[in-house]
Amino acid sequence: MSRLKIGPIVQDKPVRMTIELPALVHRDLLDYTQVHGIQTGQKSAPEKLIPPMLERFMATDRGFAKARRENGSAGQLRKGGSE
Repeated sequence: MSRLKIGPIVQDKPVRMTIELPALVHRDLLDYTQVHGIQTGQKSAPEKLIPPMLERFMATDRGFAKARRENGSAGQLRKGGSE
């Protein structure tokens, strides 16, 4: 079986967000959660996998990394680049 892109879940102080997922994405997330549990031996709820998935996605997005380098720090990006 091939390895998933995310490993064990690290506990961190959460920030609450509410999102809506398309039904197909939710079904895929449930399946991913099951495979993740088999590979890591760590049973998790699907919502616990979303943060590391987003973190991995952003860490490997070259366009985002380039824009971040060109526009400064994350704080400057959120404030529209003015500081």
